[in-house]
Amino acid sequence: MNVAVLGTGAWGTTLAIMLARRGMNATLWARTQEEASTLQADRQNAYRLPDYEFPPSLVVTADLEAAMSGASAIILAVPSNAMRANVKLAQPFVDDAMLIVSATKGLERGTSKRMSEVMAEELPERSNRRLCVLSGPNLSKEIAEGQPASTVVAAYDETVAEQAVAVIMEPRFRAYTNTDVVGVELGGAFKNIVAIGAGMSDGLGYGDSAKAGFITRGLAEITRLGEAAGAKPLTFAGLACLGDLIATCSSKLSRNYFVGEQLAKGRPLKSILEGMRNVAEGVDTTVAALEMASSLGVEMPIAETTRRVLFDGVEPEAAVRELLTRSPKAEWTGMTR
Repeated sequence: MNVAVLGTGAWGTTLAIMLARRGMNATLWARTQEEASTLQADRQNAYRLPDYEFPPSLVVTADLEAAMSGASAIILAVPSNAMRANVKLAQPFVDDAMLIVSATKGLERGTSKRMSEVMAEELPERSNRRLCVLSGPNLSKEIAEGQPASTVVAAYDETVAEQAVAVIMEPRFRAYTNTDVVGVELGGAFKNIVAIGAGMSDGLGYGDSAKAGFITRGLAEITRLGEAAGAKPLTFAGLACLGDLIATCSSKLSRNYFVGEQLAKGRPLKSILEGMRNVAEGVDTTVAALEMASSLGVEMPIAETTRRVLFDGVEPEAAVRELLTRSPKAEWTGMTR
């Protein structure tokens, strides 16, 4: 099977390596010839995923038409703010039988649209039923090392999700299907906001009780907004949200956790982001989530407080005090089911 992976970040590179190890004809697409030549010569992504060699069969190219020619599936693992532009580039080479998988966890800033919505707008309507989303507690370095992990593939058509699982799943990377595309995407995107706060909690030296309470209330906030957006509440108790929260809020490998931890240590956001090799999606997603929440009439105190720390200069300790001194409420306020 031929599979094209678009995006040379840590996650796109990891997926390409994993597919090639399985014996797939995997092609990794880079945006520039210079980057493609470097990756092909080094046989590793020394900048974004160092020390993980490319299997001999993995091809790197900057020729998008060549990358997608004959592919049974394409996987887009690009930053959320670049998804629309990349789908536009790929659109001329998409055929009706091709599986199209989003491996990006984020919302489009300015529209608050999920990645599958962005893709659907830019692809021919006949291709939309072949769209899938991949999400779960999947830290790139652990997957690249071959450590056991699980993930979710969601599509509105169960058969399409099953076909994507057949492409992605291997003995140490178990994949489950789901038809709640909205919930799987929103869970994967919104947990990054909570991960920033969890990093701040640890950076401030607070204990496990504080972080556990924060994560749990973050999950309630995610579920509240997800339900208002049409997702199934149960989805947020699964791998795409709760599972991802556990991994992202506790691992030193998490980019969003790192951002929060560094903010708590007094570093400016601009300095933190400039020093990172991969994108921390939670920063832009915080803004997009609040735009969505406003349109749906949903209160999101954690996301709002996180936004103020990120962009308004509010000190993390002051933000914690604000959250703790809010008026008492019932635990399940705002949830209907």
